[in-house]
Amino acid sequence: MCSIIGYCGVCSDFRAFLAGFDATVSRGPDDTKIVDTGRGLLGFHRLAIMGLTPEGMQPFQLQNSYLVCNGEIYGFEKIRDQLRGQYSFRSDSDCEILLPMYRVYGTRMFELLDAEFAMILYDGESDSYIAARDPIGIRPLYYGTDSNGVTVFASEPKNLVGICSHILPFPPGHYWKDGTFHCYCDIAYVEKVCMDDIETVCGNIREKLIDGVEKRLVADAKVGFLLSGGLDSSLVCAIAARRSERPIRTFAIGMQKDAIDLKYARRVAEWIGSDHTEVMMTREEVLDSLEQVVALLGTYDITTIRASMGMYLLCRWIHRNTDIRVLLTGEISDELFGYKYTDFAPDAAAFQAESVKRIRELHMYDVLRADRCISVNSLEARVPFGDLDFVRYVMCVDPEKKRNRYGMGKYLLRHAFDREDYLPQEILWREKAAFSDAVGHSMVDDLKAYAETLYTQEEYEEKRRRYPHAMPFTKESLLYRELFEKYYPGQSDMIAGFWMPNRSFAGCDVDDPSARVLSNYGKSGV
Repeated sequence: MCSIIGYCGVCSDFRAFLAGFDATVSRGPDDTKIVDTGRGLLGFHRLAIMGLTPEGMQPFQLQNSYLVCNGEIYGFEKIRDQLRGQYSFRSDSDCEILLPMYRVYGTRMFELLDAEFAMILYDGESDSYIAARDPIGIRPLYYGTDSNGVTVFASEPKNLVGICSHILPFPPGHYWKDGTFHCYCDIAYVEKVCMDDIETVCGNIREKLIDGVEKRLVADAKVGFLLSGGLDSSLVCAIAARRSERPIRTFAIGMQKDAIDLKYARRVAEWIGSDHTEVMMTREEVLDSLEQVVALLGTYDITTIRASMGMYLLCRWIHRNTDIRVLLTGEISDELFGYKYTDFAPDAAAFQAESVKRIRELHMYDVLRADRCISVNSLEARVPFGDLDFVRYVMCVDPEKKRNRYGMGKYLLRHAFDREDYLPQEILWREKAAFSDAVGHSMVDDLKAYAETLYTQEEYEEKRRRYPHAMPFTKESLLYRELFEKYYPGQSDMIAGFWMPNRSFAGCDVDDPSARVLSNYGKSGV
């Protein structure tokens, strides 16, 4: 995934800077470099995925300008060919095109990129810094100011603890210049609703998702796939399997006691002919790794932490036992097509408003989870459902068609692949189960039971009131908050709050984020 940092002015404490930067060396274990721009510092930890030669090492330099970028630039070959007459490229790295692009287009370049990226650029001609992040926030970026008022950017908040007193996420779809944020893309904004018929819509969904997967198969390092057995990851794997000359490698995880999804993942693997690996986890492993997971995530959100337990342990296994460097995942589908709780949305406008909210906040929840669990294990995450063209299209589709009017959630996505036998029918039309439940109901039950042993009711009531922002409302959420504060004291507003079903929807005023507490859970846990 790589790790970047930018100190946009005189660094008064290089030791603190270095300690902060080294906190994320696992994101880029292949090489490290720091350059003095003359007006600050740019640092880069490299995970070599594209352009594996030493020439692909960053920071990139063009005359007296420098750039660091954690990203994948899709279709960069075409842009590079357009620029070859003006610039001589030294590597096959996709990110090397960015400085030349900036020279030609300025900040308008961000609108032209089909990419997952976070970048920091020092413009030597204007003696100024620019930072930017992709429209969804798939690649992480945070910022703050030091005691001297110098702005500092970095891949993760742990880079900035000890340097900045207040740390915030860099807003997706924005660039920062001259101390001001500018929105270049609001990916959730719909200018005109698409009123195409269902068959046309589903055809476009199918083709755009296939294209999104194909883009993300391009890598100079080995690629693997997380396969939960749910609809989203299964579709990604099925598409990739059809586009690959040899069997793809898929990985699944579940509790030893009651893994729900493993049998479905096994069925998908057999269907698509993948080289499949199952990893089992225990109650002891979950509890033993809990504090480490909260520390690497930088969140106290219940859903994010629960879902991260299995994902972290699986990615750790992949890192320790394979030479895979890139993982494709199934995140972002739910925010586009709906969760279990959005079945209760009273009308199409409410459904769409919920989708807009979730897409704009993704970088604090599911996207954060995927990035941290994968990157801490020196792997790169790629998210086909986050393809910009795909997201723009689905957001524009008439929300009345996206609502569950069909007796099955995500109907449009399912129907889009109901031909050509991409998946077995029992997988394609399977009831949704959230990952944190699907690895085994016992995992969440174990976490909740463990938290119950740590606090009396009186202790719980007293301690939770110490945190007025996003106040814990269960003993489990208090446990997570105390672990968060241990590593990120006073930084709770990095997260908007708890990911929960919309309590304004009838049937959704619940005290737990799991779909298990909803009346429409149905066969999700079977």
